[in-house]
Amino acid sequence: MTALSLKNYRRITVKIGSALLVDRSRGLKRDWLDSLADDIGALTANGAEILVVSSGAIALGRTMLGLGRRALKLEESQAAAAVGQIALAGAWAEALARHELTSGQILLTLGDTEERRRYLNARATISTLLKMKAVPVINENDTVATSEIRYGDNDRLAARVATMMGADLLVLLSDIDGLYTAPPALDPNAAFIPVVERITPDIEAMAGAAASELSRGGMRTKLDAGKIATGAGTAMIITAGTRQSPLMAIERGERATLFRPSVHPVKGYKTWIAGQLEPAGRLTVDDGAVKALLSGKSLLPAGVRQVSGNFSRGDTVAILAPDSREIARGLVAYDAADAVRIAGLKTTEIEAVLGYEARSAMIHRDDLVVNGNGFEI
Repeated sequence: MTALSLKNYRRITVKIGSALLVDRSRGLKRDWLDSLADDIGALTANGAEILVVSSGAIALGRTMLGLGRRALKLEESQAAAAVGQIALAGAWAEALARHELTSGQILLTLGDTEERRRYLNARATISTLLKMKAVPVINENDTVATSEIRYGDNDRLAARVATMMGADLLVLLSDIDGLYTAPPALDPNAAFIPVVERITPDIEAMAGAAASELSRGGMRTKLDAGKIATGAGTAMIITAGTRQSPLMAIERGERATLFRPSVHPVKGYKTWIAGQLEPAGRLTVDDGAVKALLSGKSLLPAGVRQVSGNFSRGDTVAILAPDSREIARGLVAYDAADAVRIAGLKTTEIEAVLGYEARSAMIHRDDLVVNGNGFEI
């Protein structure tokens, strides 16, 4: 395999896990952070724009507060995040300043990328930072996010940021140097995979479910991130961040797995729809509707067999085939209560049931992203 080169990419999102940045006994790993900042300095000097998605606020805060290894209550995690965020932001600012780079902290919640207006505002803010030659340092706002309303891991957040900003490449720095046919810690015969053309069920089966202690992620979440990123035309690399200067290690030919972007990527408005992490509801459709959707048609109420979830008009919902496979996502034209009432009805019957003239489609084709058209669920 030809060695990978980050110099071929103009806009790169780099995600750093908690375990890479924080030692539970000594706190922040400043030498490692400085080496990564050296890499970022070299890439920006070569003309690249770098966005950082940095975990570590809770892990750093719990070390600074002496909270030990015990499980934390939600309010304790949020307090740890409050302490860790300010320390982490200061460390990034100091490390990047050595290369005459200014950093800007962005703290996001799930709603900032799932709600269209806030998504556009976040994108505009980050775009402005990049135009000003600053390095955005992005993290989930763990001081206000709850277990019910959160990204759950920064791999998916990084993929969402990468697609939102039109990045050419997403680099996930991890405690493992790439994808293997099985978790290498459990299977000594696991084989390394240098390139993934497409994330298939067979590829997903290789992920296992293990995660390192200080992080919430694992190989499974990295593949979830890969589906979001590659479906929008962003390449992804998984490589070990445990070594010094981990980005330049890729340049030196150290082991890394490249996930190639889709040849038919979702773009623009539909990138936002496809990347929605938590659909507000689900519509189960019949075989005829599946065929219509795959041929590019709108979803009509007649093809809907079951409605679940408490969604409002304009929310993103998942569309399921009769065998429960998710085949598409789209912005629904009806509230859940009305969707239940008109499911299975012909278009000409809707007005009599609802009492007003309504849209003919449950989801219009312009608001639909079908699995396989640059979108992998």
